[in-house]
Amino acid sequence: MTNLILLLLALVFANSPWFSERLFFVIAVKHQPKNVAWCLFELVVLYFILGFIIRYAEHARMGQVAPQKWEFYAITACLFLVLAFPGFIYRFFWKK
Repeated sequence: MTNLILLLLALVFANSPWFSERLFFVIAVKHQPKNVAWCLFELVVLYFILGFIIRYAEHARMGQVAPQKWEFYAITACLFLVLAFPGFIYRFFWKK
């Protein structure tokens, strides 16, 4: 059950930059509307926040965290970008 919750959390984190005109839903951006660069910056920050949450969940559940190499992070970053695709499509192609 925890894996499903973490995947849903990843889906929410990946799509959240595309649904708001504010940075992290709090900070107002000077350039309205928020451009792609700000969204990508927010996406990278949320990727690392989600990584820390998942690392903590793995440590709390299993007691140890398996060491990872660069391949793991490359794959998870690509997966995070794929999860962000619906929000990107909504913002730039469907939203009027």
